[in-house]
Amino acid sequence: MATTVTAPRGMRDFLPADKARREHVLGVIRGVYARHGFDEIETPVVEDAARLHSGLGGDNEKLAFAVMKRGLTTEDLRAAEAPLDLADLGLRFDLTVPLARFYASHRAELPTVFRAVQIAPVWRAERPQKGRYRQFVQCDIDVVGEPGQLAEIELIRATTAALDALGIAGTTIRINDRRILTALLGSWGIVDPQAAERALITVDKLDKIGPDGVAAELRETTGADLPGLEDTIRSLEAADWSSVADAEWLDAEAFADLLRLRGALAGADLRFDPTLVRGMGYYTGTIFEVAHPDFGYSLGGGGRYDGMIGRFLGQDVPAVGFSLGFERLVDLVTLPESAESDAVVLVYDKDVDPVRLAALKDEALRSHRRVRLERRVKNTKNQLAGLVEQGFAAFASVRADTETLEGVEFRPLS
Repeated sequence: MATTVTAPRGMRDFLPADKARREHVLGVIRGVYARHGFDEIETPVVEDAARLHSGLGGDNEKLAFAVMKRGLTTEDLRAAEAPLDLADLGLRFDLTVPLARFYASHRAELPTVFRAVQIAPVWRAERPQKGRYRQFVQCDIDVVGEPGQLAEIELIRATTAALDALGIAGTTIRINDRRILTALLGSWGIVDPQAAERALITVDKLDKIGPDGVAAELRETTGADLPGLEDTIRSLEAADWSSVADAEWLDAEAFADLLRLRGALAGADLRFDPTLVRGMGYYTGTIFEVAHPDFGYSLGGGGRYDGMIGRFLGQDVPAVGFSLGFERLVDLVTLPESAESDAVVLVYDKDVDPVRLAALKDEALRSHRRVRLERRVKNTKNQLAGLVEQGFAAFASVRADTETLEGVEFRPLS
């Protein structure tokens, strides 16, 4: 009995129609980002294991695939105290850590303010389930070297332009600042850095476990009574730009920065959300996320990470990034009709001379964007239906006596 042959768990093959849709989405995104002045770069799929596990990647570090050192001996295996002792490289789990290393490596060759695009696969040892894969594509844009809000403005404008170009309307940008979160936790008496990180992980679960669940977990995490916490968290859920302006827990300077950003992005729908956390521990200031009323998940997000590049370079460099959720976007976008309307098939009989077929295909290519040769099979109905699924719009029959396509009718496939 033959065994089932499938791709590794959490990874996928893409049929031609799926690949065409993915390439269309990538092409739109690349085109928008290029128009906004971002330059595309490429980094290796692997980085030094020590760099990937330097505390910059948050919980994603735990999901990194390690690459074992070459030439390990039995003694090396026995002496290893932890699995990572056996690895010197690892597959990248995001594109931000590689960008930080890239900038540190090439700073002298780059402009003072560097606007980067990275679109590439990343790998995480996730437990495979719907919507979670072990290999997936990230679409990142970053501004490195700009300390002011111009960086956030450019990123948000370019990202919303890309979503508009893909036909995804009605998005909202949820926005917050890590300094506001720190002040909020401080008002609850949570000031220890490690306790604060654990508390942020809990706050980030608000949409899953609700105010009561978050309050209970915070009390368990901190060991503090925190009276009235449930009501406070409910008020945070309903917060907007005006309702929090006089809140005692608010970091006034950070909130003023967000108000200025809101004014500069008048065309974007920015919603202040003091419970927005973003999971990566390297964020130091503004954080943002793309939301849509029809979907229960974000379409992208990012934030300012001023401290990361300094870990590699020895001096701090301001940086902000925005990542689109490519795998989610692909499911929302369909190919435009124009992409299929000029794709045709020449369905030929088996006795047609191959030299003539090649000449007829060249003739068809002079007036059509895409041309395929398909040998006629007995079940022509199924054959033509399959061509529709592959993105072709019309076909013409080629017989043994067909000398030219002049006068040959191209009939719609559907």
